[in-house]
Amino acid sequence: MDSSAFDSSALQDFLLDAQVLLTQSQECLQHLELIANDPDACHCLINTLDTLARRASGLGLLEVANYASALQQLLAPACMQLHLHNQALPALAACLTLLAWQLELVDAHTGRLALDASEQTTLLAELANALDQPLPQTCAPCQETRSDCADTHQAGLMANRPTCSNKRTSSH
Repeated sequence: MDSSAFDSSALQDFLLDAQVLLTQSQECLQHLELIANDPDACHCLINTLDTLARRASGLGLLEVANYASALQQLLAPACMQLHLHNQALPALAACLTLLAWQLELVDAHTGRLALDASEQTTLLAELANALDQPLPQTCAPCQETRSDCADTHQAGLMANRPTCSNKRTSSH
């Protein structure tokens, strides 16, 4: 991301909204801890993570966008199948805690998040394992170009050739 073109006021607005979305996600989790597989809480959680991912992507906060999108994609099938069981909720809680840390650590001037992705990868893998789901992966073209794609794709789609809705090209 070109920090000279970064709109820090838009980032501040996003961070305020993101805190509200994160709080809403955590409330959904608490609801799911009380009432397992509640469809309304699942729907709210999926929509909240999707909104967060799209807003972060729009600002170029790729680390946050990719992580929120991966969480949303892991949870969506489990929610649709009413398979978001109590054993998966601690892993989800850990993922939401990391998301909260990411939002706290975004540089307010540049929009950069200088964190090692290993913890994110580990927590996503633990959640995927708890949900008995495959781990979403960033599409190969976006991994290669490190472009602005916040879409994650299930590995193996379309004869092992994931596609990406990102129509932008990278200058890297």
